[in-house]
Amino acid sequence: MIRNPILKGFNPDPSIVRVERDYFIATSTFEWYPGVQIHHSRDLVNWRLVARPLDRASQLDLRGEPDSCGVWAPCLSFADGLFWLIYTDVKRYDGNFKDAHNYLVTAPAITGPWSDPIYMNSSGFDPSLFHDEDGRKWFVNQQWRHLTDSVGGRPRHPAFDGILLQEYDPVARRLTGPITNIFPGSPHGLVEGPHLFRRAGWYYLTTAEGGTGYDHTVTMARSRSLAGPYELHPRTFLLTAKDAPDAPLQRAGHGQIVETPEGEVYHTHLCTRPLPGTRMSPLGRETGLQKCVWGEDGWLYLAHGGLVPALEVEAPAGAPEPEADRPVAYRFDGPALPADFQWLRSPYPERLFTLTGTALRLHGRESLGSWFEQALVARRQEHHAYRAETRLAAFAPDTYQQAAGLTTYYNRSKLHALMVSHDAALGRTLTVMSCPGDWPDARLRYPAAPVPVPDGPLDLAVEVRGAAQRFFWRGGGAWQAVGPELDASVISDEGGRGEHGSFTGAFVGMVAFDTSGRACAADFSGFSYTPL
Repeated sequence: MIRNPILKGFNPDPSIVRVERDYFIATSTFEWYPGVQIHHSRDLVNWRLVARPLDRASQLDLRGEPDSCGVWAPCLSFADGLFWLIYTDVKRYDGNFKDAHNYLVTAPAITGPWSDPIYMNSSGFDPSLFHDEDGRKWFVNQQWRHLTDSVGGRPRHPAFDGILLQEYDPVARRLTGPITNIFPGSPHGLVEGPHLFRRAGWYYLTTAEGGTGYDHTVTMARSRSLAGPYELHPRTFLLTAKDAPDAPLQRAGHGQIVETPEGEVYHTHLCTRPLPGTRMSPLGRETGLQKCVWGEDGWLYLAHGGLVPALEVEAPAGAPEPEADRPVAYRFDGPALPADFQWLRSPYPERLFTLTGTALRLHGRESLGSWFEQALVARRQEHHAYRAETRLAAFAPDTYQQAAGLTTYYNRSKLHALMVSHDAALGRTLTVMSCPGDWPDARLRYPAAPVPVPDGPLDLAVEVRGAAQRFFWRGGGAWQAVGPELDASVISDEGGRGEHGSFTGAFVGMVAFDTSGRACAADFSGFSYTPL
């Protein structure tokens, strides 16, 4: 049995490819670094993170890019003995424009080495590369029209100006020939996320429509000619939860077809699991997988006959059961950061953190929420209820401009943090900082008075249970609560700006800043994450 979501926590825009009996899914990472997550499976049930290909400055530099910009909607394919990865680097979200630059990297193996990027175009986002049966390669992407009233956070259909097609020449390493707008989308609007698939003399085009909120869909069309015209699916949509507000998987859309070696068909999609009774999704957009069947009319349908994606789906024959979620404890005693963790924006992580052999040392840089150099190392929240703990083994601030601690973080306007800092009267203190969705000002609140704490190691913890969050600390004795109960629901896609304003998900991790410019170091000797 496949249990959805198959990739929990922030893992949107899933592009899937099969190479012999191996399956790979690439998902968006936006401002988180390194760029693009790739998971691997041999059974479609259990998945393991195997690569983040965009890991150096020559491939990706996100410093200065606003929240929810960066790497959008990658497309992963395999042909000619190479993996091909297409992605967008979005530089601007607010206003009428989207400065969206599309690139291609390749590698002989999923773990690399991945090439430096080849520039493709900048006409829109959500690019995809299709390898046709005759060996020719075709590039498609959504076209962005700025001459509308569609602005960041409030998308409008005229700005999503169809799907463009152009041939890619792998010898010249550039796009070539005419540019054709092959599909304007359905009346549902906001067409994006194109992927092409060929079967039985038809070119099938799946797209995302309705925006990535609660009207999201996978729309399907087909044509005998690659350049169209494309006719719509009899139901328009292959899958959607837009008319099923009580379905456990919401906002379903944006995915890709894959066939097993035995000819079974599945389709990936993004989805969310809102907190019960709300439209708040702290886990962000996750990856789901649905079984499909080809109808006698040559169209693809969900295997259960409806449109709403299911929590449990039949797996290929012989597949194991899904692995159970387990607590994870991390020791920072090796030469590399554990794979579950990422940082923000910078291709120069050595300026943000180092591994000492006994600890993760954060070098305090810019402020909590900086778009340039923020020393924050965190992992995804994957469950509605969890507890995370860390030990701050060494940190000696001498000014209120230096702070280090534990944070639940979405972006600069959606965060809570328990920080060790310095108070002129109290000395070393614990302070709760919170920005509960205050967009666009990102104004911090301090919901409790600073608490004096002793020198030496401190244990910090956070418990999240649905919409409620609480911080704790101890200095060798019993755990003590600090500060009030906080609203965890705002650390979500919909918090603050609304469902179309933010595209990542909640993280929990360690952070340090030093706005004095002296790079005060903070050593963290361990971290744990326990589903509750």
